[in-house]
Amino acid sequence: MIKLHRFTFNPFQENTYVLSDDTSECLIIDPGCWDQNELNELSAYIHDNDLKPKLVLNTHCHIDHILGNKAVCDAFGIELHIPEGEMQLLERGEQMAQTFGLSYDASPDPSDWLEEGNNVRFGNSELEVIACPGHSPAHIVLYDRAGKMMVGGDVLFLESIGRTDLPGGDHDALIRNIKEKLFVLDEDIEVHPGHGPTTTIGHEKRSNPFL
Repeated sequence: MIKLHRFTFNPFQENTYVLSDDTSECLIIDPGCWDQNELNELSAYIHDNDLKPKLVLNTHCHIDHILGNKAVCDAFGIELHIPEGEMQLLERGEQMAQTFGLSYDASPDPSDWLEEGNNVRFGNSELEVIACPGHSPAHIVLYDRAGKMMVGGDVLFLESIGRTDLPGGDHDALIRNIKEKLFVLDEDIEVHPGHGPTTTIGHEKRSNPFL
């Protein structure tokens, strides 16, 4: 069974997740840790729980989700995987950071791509990759079918959805993907978003004003 732990980092209040299982292997998803204190907080959790980081994953590559890519990859000697269609955003990280007046250490290049149908495995666990673009050009969701939860990035929030006015955004595509790929799943699946509190598929089907 996968255990999920959430941190909230950086000026954008971005949710960074550590997923681990009974083997103690773990994944670090969307590391938004911006300064040394935030990196220390993440590192302390990993060390205190004797976890063994295997990969850094980005659901998408907007600046708030990649601020800690380099620091985390360097700290644990691990590689980065992203959706291939997000590479252009990753390469623009410094430009995005300057727009918001943020310091930024350039992310390492990814060693592999996250693609729908190509699951992510760690320890005894597996995450399905669901392509869900719209907020960004190639945004993905990571779905734990056995545990009935997903790390959703900036696709679906509590009674809201990801913004689509940034470069590469597509409102119609986002709505279509949520309805066709996420709302067909069981209603009790927990959605752990890139910002804000956890929600469920069922709650969003009934209460999300955008959908």
